[in-house]
Amino acid sequence: MSAVPLEIRSVDYSDPLVVPMLVELDHEYRQRYGHTLGDLDEEMARERERFAPPDGGLLLILDDGVPVAGGAFRRWDPGTAELKRIWTDSAHRRRGLARRVLAELEAQIAQRGYRRIYLTTGPRQPEAQGLYLSTGYTPLYDRRLDPEEVGKHPFEKHLHGGTP
Repeated sequence: MSAVPLEIRSVDYSDPLVVPMLVELDHEYRQRYGHTLGDLDEEMARERERFAPPDGGLLLILDDGVPVAGGAFRRWDPGTAELKRIWTDSAHRRRGLARRVLAELEAQIAQRGYRRIYLTTGPRQPEAQGLYLSTGYTPLYDRRLDPEEVGKHPFEKHLHGGTP
């Protein structure tokens, strides 16, 4: 980590700073699940509107101008935002950056008037499951079942003070 303080920046999904996040997520999905996000240029064009204000947002944490963590949200329903693309660069993990991303996204989501956050993570991402459980998210699946049997692992968190 550099001596320069970390910067939190809201960006458009098509911003070139988003590319490292998508490249690494694509690689992780391929390794863990055997599938990818597909063509990243198409992904950025297709999803740009869904992650754009006023219904969505995307933020990155930059270390000396380089993206090291990030995440996005979009409208799930009128009172619910869905978290997507939560990411920490593999060289910067175990520094609390994902928690910081979640806290920043939750603040933006509450400011937009959402009252609930919904997300899913995969059965082969126990570190993500642990993050959500430790930050107040409620699992919407039976945790006693084998993770592969569950498939996608849905979570929710109710916010206080949001107005629809």
